[in-house]
Amino acid sequence: MSDCGCDKAKDGLEDYLRNEVAADFRAEIEEHLKGCEECSSEAHIHTVLTEVVRRTCNSEAAPTDLHERVRIALRATSH
Repeated sequence: MSDCGCDKAKDGLEDYLRNEVAADFRAEIEEHLKGCEECSSEAHIHTVLTEVVRRTCNSEAAPTDLHERVRIALRATSH
């Protein structure tokens, strides 16, 4: 397996962390992260920030009428 390099790893990092990359590209990024402290640090920071945002957002409930407002707005834009 070859190392994909920093530029390619950083370009695909968000998709990789969301598990939205093909298996072969995933393996390339994983190989790169094993040997690159800068990119693995960036991946770790992204993961931590994503978890903090997820926990923060999950603690607040959306307004009860939000679903209906979104549905109405989507209908209006599709016509």
